[in-house]
Amino acid sequence: MKKIVLITGASRGIGAATALNLAGAGYDIVINYHHSKDAAEELQKKILTSFPVRCMTFCADVSKEEEVEAMGSAVEDTLGSVSVLINNAAVDLSNLVQFKTADEFRRVLDVNVVGAYNCAKRFASGMKETGYGRIINISSTNGINTYYPMSFDYDASKAALISLTHNMALQYAPDVHVNAIAPGFIGTESELDGYDEEFLKEECQKILVERYGKPEEVASLIRFLISDDADYINNTVIRIDGGQRGSC
Repeated sequence: MKKIVLITGASRGIGAATALNLAGAGYDIVINYHHSKDAAEELQKKILTSFPVRCMTFCADVSKEEEVEAMGSAVEDTLGSVSVLINNAAVDLSNLVQFKTADEFRRVLDVNVVGAYNCAKRFASGMKETGYGRIINISSTNGINTYYPMSFDYDASKAALISLTHNMALQYAPDVHVNAIAPGFIGTESELDGYDEEFLKEECQKILVERYGKPEEVASLIRFLISDDADYINNTVIRIDGGQRGSC
C-alpha cells in the first residue's frame, strides 16, 4: 500500500519541490495551500500527468484547528490515513522592529508554530494507531544561529519549531519519528524576489559552497528522512545550508 504524504504550504518553493520529488518516489500526495489555489492545482495536474500516484489539494489555514480537522477528514475519506506529515507552511512578515505590530507577531507564530502543532496533533494519532509515521518540521538556520532583526518574529518561530520537534518526538515515540530540517539560504521564488545581483553575491560569499541552495536539494533530504534508510534517525535537527557561517 502506498504511503500518503501531506505537505502543508505545498503550492510553491520547498513544498512544491517536495511534492514532485515524493510523487516521483511513488507516494500519494496531499497539497495543502491557503492562498495559492491556481499554483496548487497546477502542481496537482503536473503530478497526476507525470506519475502513477493519487494527488489531491485542500485549502486550509493550518493555524486554525477547525480547518485542519476538516482537511484531515477530507483526506481520510478520499485517500486514507496520512503516514507522513511535512510541516512546511510558514509566513515571514519581515519589517523594521518599530513598524511591526503585535498582531503581525502573533500571525507568524500562529502559522509557523501553532500550525505545525495543529497538524501533528491531528495526524499523529492515526500514525500511532497504524504503528508507523513520519513528521518532518521545516525549521530554519534562523532558528539556530542566523538572526535578522527585521525577522525576529520569524526567527523566534523557527527556534520554537525546533523545541516542538523534540517534544513531539518524545510524545509520539517509538512508532512515529519526528525530525526537523533547518535550511539556510534556499533559492525559492520568495527568497530571491526583490534582491539585486550584488546582494545575492555577498550572501553567497557567507556560504562555504559559495551558492544558495535549491528547493530540490531540500526535497531530496526530506525524501531520505522519510525512507526506511533513515529508520534510526529520530528527534534530531539537520542543517542544509551549504556551510553557512552564521549570523549576517
